Amino acid sequence: MNQTMNDREPMPEAGIGSALAYGWKSIKNNFLVLFLAVLVVVVFMAPLELDGEEFDTLLQFLSTAYALLLYPIVNYGADMIFVKAVRGDQVEVKRIFDGFKNYINVVLASLLTLGLIGIGLIVFLIPGIYLACRLAFVSYLVMDEGLDPIAAVEASWRITRGHAFKIFALGFVSIFIFFAGLALLLVGVFPAIMWIKASFAALYLSITGNVV
Repeated sequence: MNQTMNDREPMPEAGIGSALAYGWKSIKNNFLVLFLAVLVVVVFMAPLELDGEEFDTLLQFLSTAYALLLYPIVNYGADMIFVKAVRGDQVEVKRIFDGFKNYINVVLASLLTLGLIGIGLIVFLIPGIYLACRLAFVSYLVMDEGLDPIAAVEASWRITRGHAFKIFALGFVSIFIFFAGLALLLVGVFPAIMWIKASFAALYLSITGNVV
C-alpha cells in the first residue's frame, strides 16, 4: 500500500481521520476547480426536484428518467475529478463530462448499484446500508479503472472486504459535515460537499493502494 510513484507521498493506512485530512488538503490545493465541479453537480441535480400539479405524472416520469439516464454521468465524472485531485493529478472541470465517453457502462453500473442497494433496503434496512458500503467504490472503478458494470461491482465488493465499517463511519460523519455546512446556508454547503467527496476519494485511494 505504501509504495511511491514519481516521488509522490504515499497514502497512509485507510482510516476515517486520514481520509478527512487528505480530503481537506485536496480541496485547499484545488479549491476553485473542485468548487466548480460541485456546482455543476448541484445544477444537474435541479431537475430531480421537478414538481407540478397538472402534469405531475409526466414530470415524475421525466425526473426519474433523468435521474437514471443522465445525472449519473455528471456524478461519476465528479467522483473521478475528486480522485484525481486527491491523487495529485492535474484536474480540469471539463473532465466531469468524460462519463459520456463511457455512457453505457456508467448508466448500467449506476442502475446495477441502485438495484442491489434497493433490494437490500426492501429486505431490511441494515442489508441495504451494508450493500451501499460495499458498493461505494463502483463509480471510481468504472471511471478510474475503466471496468464494466459487473466487474466494477465485483471489484468494489472485493476491495471493500474488511473496510465496510470505515466506509459507514465516514458516511455517518459526512452527515454531520453536510448539516454543519447547511447551518451556514449556501456559504457552507458547497465546501461541505467538496470535503465529503474528497474524503471518500481519499479513502478509496488508501484502500486500493493508490498514491497521491
